[in-house]
Amino acid sequence: MKFLKADSVLKSLGLMGQGKSKVKKVDEEEVEKVVDDNDSHGTNDTNENGCGDGGNESAGKLNGAAEVLGCDDVDGVLTDEVRPQKKAKSAVEVNGCSGEEVNGLGIPEKDIENNCPLETEPELVADKLEVIADSVETDGSLKLHPREKKLIDFRGKLYLAPLTTVGNLPFRRVCKALGADVTCGEMAMCTNLLQGQASEWALLRRHSSEDLFGVQICGAYPDTVTRTVELIDQECTVDFIDINMGCPIDIVVNKGAGSSLLTKPMRMKSIIEATSGTVEKPITVKVRTGYFEGKSRIDSLIVDIGKWGASAVTIHGRSRQQRYSKLADWDYIYQCARKAPDSLQVLGNGDVFSFVDWNNHKSDCAELSSCMIARGALIKPWIFTEIKEQRHWDISSGERLNILKDYVRSGLEHWGSDTKGVETTRHFLLEWLSYTCRYVPVGLLDVIPQRLNWRPPSYYGRDDLETLMASDSAADWVRISEMLLGKVPDAFTFAPKHKSNAYDRAENG
Repeated sequence: MKFLKADSVLKSLGLMGQGKSKVKKVDEEEVEKVVDDNDSHGTNDTNENGCGDGGNESAGKLNGAAEVLGCDDVDGVLTDEVRPQKKAKSAVEVNGCSGEEVNGLGIPEKDIENNCPLETEPELVADKLEVIADSVETDGSLKLHPREKKLIDFRGKLYLAPLTTVGNLPFRRVCKALGADVTCGEMAMCTNLLQGQASEWALLRRHSSEDLFGVQICGAYPDTVTRTVELIDQECTVDFIDINMGCPIDIVVNKGAGSSLLTKPMRMKSIIEATSGTVEKPITVKVRTGYFEGKSRIDSLIVDIGKWGASAVTIHGRSRQQRYSKLADWDYIYQCARKAPDSLQVLGNGDVFSFVDWNNHKSDCAELSSCMIARGALIKPWIFTEIKEQRHWDISSGERLNILKDYVRSGLEHWGSDTKGVETTRHFLLEWLSYTCRYVPVGLLDVIPQRLNWRPPSYYGRDDLETLMASDSAADWVRISEMLLGKVPDAFTFAPKHKSNAYDRAENG
């Protein structure tokens, strides 16, 4: 597949591979030589490679270039046997005759003039050169002026964060029903998308209820990210594309993606500039305060991120080294928001768990556009209702069970109601229940509201179902799933992927 816009922008920014650019330059020289040969009507004898004597010099140059590049076949352009006359042949064949017929088969001159007028050959070759140039050179019209790009106003909107594993389409439907304004798909890896992996593309699916929807991608290099952005723009209906530059997971960081990019600001620049110049859709970025604890650096890049072309940036108030331990540094988020240019919207992320937290962050920093809600929505998805209605919802166990029923209904619709679909729904339900068990009902709290980093002791709920929902035992989560999806298969076991019941473990996230 060709990525015309992406490659054009990458070339204009000097991000295309040097080897490829050399090949294209040599190819252009080859075509120019063919034009010169055509002007003399190509009447020279052919050598053993099938090239005319007039093409020996060109062939020599090409062979020399191939040796410099150190390959026998670069992108299908250079080979051991280079035949410049072939391009002249294809150019002439447009008019119904070949160079071999003209040179070798003795066609009468009047027939040559009638069927293949030589006067028009330079024009034909020029047209072909123009087409080749269009595919190689940068088309300035592809690059949008910032004022032409579509914008999304995140101000005051309740933004459900992209959540790995649990932030699937059925969960987003539940959050939309409970008041979320903006939703975003789970993080997808660029290389997997470019390889066409069906499981990765499934992460980008959008439900009709998601009226303001984006996708999040993660990659290490400008070319892969930019081509992925162009592909998503062609194949998916999304309102914005978010680039993850803050993921702390080892497998992502070790590949040079996620929060690893925080140590490479020039690569961050290349990725943002190339992607924002390729598509009309807004490009947003998610980052952390920095890579190492105590060495925050996003404040020094915040102005540049806006200049590079990002429409919004979400700052998680922790470093990569912190993972999810300690509290998010909202004072630092405020500092970055005040430094940001007017064209760049800044969103904060970290530990929002009640409408009180939301109100405090919005009032403490007027420059902050909104807050992204992540783990708070996993533990109690009705947080969006609480913020909109400005109240602490003392939700009953029956109401919580109804929310789980809605999730299961959406899951069976999404993954299927056959045996495989049921077990897939059960698996993701159990992953979600590993978070919901951390919720403490408002009616049982001595201090309101509950904080995200609290470790509540074991307690008895106001009824048996509430007590069951508070259990941190996987066996009890399985019992809840059986209430909704039937008995589990024999020898069934479950272990949460993210160990979400560990409050400050590095594995959490």
